[in-house]
Amino acid sequence: MRRRSIIGTSLAVVTAMSLAACGGGDGGEGSKTLRVTLVNHVWTENIKKALPEFEKQSGLKVEVTQLGEDQLSDQYNVKLNAGSSDLDVMMYRPLQEGKQFGKNKYLADLSEKAKSDSAFEFGDFQAGPVQATTYDNKIVGLPIITEQEVLYYRKDLLAKSGFTAPPKTLDELKAQAAKVEADNPGVAGFVARTGKAAAVTQFSSFLFSFGGDFVDASGKATVNTEQAKQAYAYYGGLLRDHGPENISTDMSWSEAMAIFTQGKAAFYTEANSLYKNATDPTKSKVVDTVGFAAFPAGPAGSKPYNIPSWALGVNDNSENKDNAWKFIQWAAGKEQALAQQVAGVPGARASVWANPAGTASYPKDLAEANTVSTANGVGHDRPLVVKVAEAREIVGQPIVDAITGKDAASSADAANTAFQKFLDDEAK
Repeated sequence: MRRRSIIGTSLAVVTAMSLAACGGGDGGEGSKTLRVTLVNHVWTENIKKALPEFEKQSGLKVEVTQLGEDQLSDQYNVKLNAGSSDLDVMMYRPLQEGKQFGKNKYLADLSEKAKSDSAFEFGDFQAGPVQATTYDNKIVGLPIITEQEVLYYRKDLLAKSGFTAPPKTLDELKAQAAKVEADNPGVAGFVARTGKAAAVTQFSSFLFSFGGDFVDASGKATVNTEQAKQAYAYYGGLLRDHGPENISTDMSWSEAMAIFTQGKAAFYTEANSLYKNATDPTKSKVVDTVGFAAFPAGPAGSKPYNIPSWALGVNDNSENKDNAWKFIQWAAGKEQALAQQVAGVPGARASVWANPAGTASYPKDLAEANTVSTANGVGHDRPLVVKVAEAREIVGQPIVDAITGKDAASSADAANTAFQKFLDDEAK
């Protein structure tokens, strides 16, 4: 899932960092030259500024290749498939490429290094992101950037309708959305993503909070369980009954966010990583009235996703694994995690979220909502498969059908059959 607000340009930018003079060969065992491949991202810009410190401490020379998302994926596909050893540290998307990389054994097993390093404090990482960077019970990556789903809402509209607090449950969300909508003609009670594939990630929190998931423990499709059918019906019904007039079924985050920030909706469920779109006066008309709350609880409780959007791994064919781990120790360590979060990049370490400095730059209510999300969060927001885009199209169809008033239960049955066939084919 591309976050256009933070990823930046997709044009390839290759940066050779030669910030410390060191000896060594061309990347062989014990080489003093370490090759690190990163994506265009705020995290990357921050880490590049701090690199001289790492190079001075480690005695290593770091060569950074920095690429846009598409170029990064293309390079990995070519080099990893060819068994290339000229990649050492890799920044990758656990939920997009993790299954493929794990299945093909592209990532080195970091379990022993991570768990035996007491100073690194692996136990400080939140459970949800760790779940997504673990494959076949092996730690193959360390999460560096996270996001969670929260509830955006209009404080002024709630107060006008007599509500003293945002909804704590999905039942309350529906009731408050209906009341606020009735009290404010022209304002939708609720808005969210509606596009078949785009909505899947945000729908996932509803699915989990109803007690469902995309697959069960044995890997079988479960998008037609009673819990899943209830979640589809709820999400689609809330948008159909209390969403914007003439609602389209192709909205991604940018279209839904625009409706909210232009003052046309009372509630909006979305990734917390996008919150500045609602608090930036140049983009939003609701700066003074926007509030944030934890994802409302369903029958199974409040279970929003808590995912690592990016992680660091080591190429299993690298001949410089020990030095690659030294970089990860530093870049994913507590000090850098805190510095990144202070700069606005949410991390995966519990200690950073517990540190007042780590949440000082966030609105107070958003920081509180994030704390709930990180504690209860589920480590995925889409099916964990190799062909993620195709899977999202399948499991997203009942969302569209529910919004348009079709039978969500029948649609879920059809989607489950198609999704199971997809899983069977992928397992061959």
